[in-house]
Amino acid sequence: MKLVRAARLALAIVVIVCAGPAWAVAQTPAQQPAPNAPAAPPPAPAPAPAPPAQGGTKPPAVQAQAPAGAQAQTVPTTGIQPPAGYIIGARDVLSVIFWRDKDMSADVSVRPDGMISLPLINEVKAEGLTPDQLRDQVAQLAARYIADPTVSIVVREINSRQVFITGEVNKPGAYSLMMPTSVMQLISLAGGLREYAKTKDIVILRTESGKQTAIPFNYKDVMNRKKLTQNILLQPGDTVIVP
Repeated sequence: MKLVRAARLALAIVVIVCAGPAWAVAQTPAQQPAPNAPAAPPPAPAPAPAPPAQGGTKPPAVQAQAPAGAQAQTVPTTGIQPPAGYIIGARDVLSVIFWRDKDMSADVSVRPDGMISLPLINEVKAEGLTPDQLRDQVAQLAARYIADPTVSIVVREINSRQVFITGEVNKPGAYSLMMPTSVMQLISLAGGLREYAKTKDIVILRTESGKQTAIPFNYKDVMNRKKLTQNILLQPGDTVIVP
């Protein structure tokens, strides 16, 4: 009996000794990390705070600006070079430019009555004047309304200086007289004479002081270098008749 009790006691001791560590592990599972457990992601950074609004409104949009040196459109200041002794006539086109008063500048056409119309000044006589004379007249009239006006006259088109040729030429019509032009030169511009032209009976009609005159011209003589003085320079309004 004693042996049996001793054996049971020894077995109980063995059981208690072996079960002690397992019971301790079972009582603390949270203290041991799980094998191969994924690491928790780091916390996302907080968004940057928006800048405080000023006055409760949005900042104004930036507006595009004109490039430095840009200028407002004005009446152009370039034209054609008029011939020597040019006198303004009907249907000529001019630019009247006020350098410090752009609103008074204008492109104008000389009317059949010889007048032009300008802002504020109204009617101005232009026909029969040189560009310089017209400039002085416009400046004098403008001085009634503006202080110390600075005026320029630019010639755009010359339609008043024309000569005409008609009859037995290849290209009859009107031709601009932009440079000194003789009778022979005009005949050349008109394509020359036709086959049956009466070369000895050509006439230049010219009006001077309201009176019309007829100036004879012998084409054959001039071609033969005779009486070259009859190859005169034409004037605006002359008409060459080739019968």
